[in-house]
Amino acid sequence: MLTYNPKKYTGFTLIEVLVVMVMIAVLAGLVATGMSDSLRKAKIRAVSKNLVSAMRYTRGQAVVKHEQKTITFNVEEKTYQAPRKKVVHIPDEIDINVYTADSEVADETTGSIRFFSDGSSTGGWVKLTHKNKIWKINVNWLTGEIAMIEGSSI
Repeated sequence: MLTYNPKKYTGFTLIEVLVVMVMIAVLAGLVATGMSDSLRKAKIRAVSKNLVSAMRYTRGQAVVKHEQKTITFNVEEKTYQAPRKKVVHIPDEIDINVYTADSEVADETTGSIRFFSDGSSTGGWVKLTHKNKIWKINVNWLTGEIAMIEGSSI
């Protein structure tokens, strides 16, 4: 006579193993998606902070050297350049808009923000846009203060 002994059949069935593997795959996919969004946001935050740093450097050079200094933007090529620094390229997935004084606009694609030896500037703002988020960098014309508004929605 055959009898069923539960202690004899220990372990997992193939169905149980497959269900667990599918659950692990789904969780891994969710984590990877969340991480890629976080990495993308970190990249945009780094680009905007580097731009703020370049603008503050330009202002500092104007004050220290006692002469006017400009940071120049090219919105078509998505680049900017601080005095005596290399041209910096903004990643393709990020759009850039520059608003500055008419006297600082060279053509439709190129413009500058000028800083004076007393720390003041021609003023304006730079807007970096990625998908539905905006990072806006304001330059006060009177004080030359540079402030960033981070990650607001469109």
